[in-house]
Amino acid sequence: MTGEAAHSAFKQGALDAAGIPVLVLAAGYVGFGALAAGHGLSFIGTLICTIFIWALPGQLILVEMHTLGAPFVAVLLTVVFSAARFLPMTVVLMPLLREARSKPVHYYAAAQFVSMTGWAWAMAKFPHLPPERRLGYFFGFTLALLLSASAATTLGFLAGELLPPMAKLAFVFMSPMYFLLLLVGSPNDLRGYLAILAGAIAGPMTHLVSPQWSVILSGFVGGTLAYLAHRAWRRPRQ
Repeated sequence: MTGEAAHSAFKQGALDAAGIPVLVLAAGYVGFGALAAGHGLSFIGTLICTIFIWALPGQLILVEMHTLGAPFVAVLLTVVFSAARFLPMTVVLMPLLREARSKPVHYYAAAQFVSMTGWAWAMAKFPHLPPERRLGYFFGFTLALLLSASAATTLGFLAGELLPPMAKLAFVFMSPMYFLLLLVGSPNDLRGYLAILAGAIAGPMTHLVSPQWSVILSGFVGGTLAYLAHRAWRRPRQ
């Protein structure tokens, strides 16, 4: 792929991101920045969360558990496990990004920019995009998302005091609600629906038992119950 063609694909990706994807993501990160400031996180620490965690659910988990006074190990494990979903997402995405003339380091770099929004958009867009344009397009799209999220985090942190508490929460939960709707519409079999239902039940129950460990416990308990229920459902009748 020539330099001009790569630049064209990169530009197309950035332009496609500069619409609903950026607006929804930026709104969520304005809320995150304001929420982090209100809970005593430093500006540098808040911005580092956005750039290096690059997953709003994980960042919200970090702020919530930090506020609850959860042990460092619990915070670390919960944020790490919340990002485990990116492994299968990346495994599915990488073959679609393969382009004969690209170096392996380009794919390692692309893997660092995988996010829920970028992955969902790429999976819908790539079947209609020539393979040689996909890598450049992906970098343009995801870098536009990351830059806008970083700017929105900064704006939210600096202007957070101007927002009423309910506005902060509304901004924060725009992106999670978008992700939830995306997940509800995406399962193609019983396992997906069972996992969503089990998580919805396990989350509030484990929060009542142990708020500090509720996120990691609800994920483990809900996922295990969904797996066992699916196995029991699919077990051949004797």
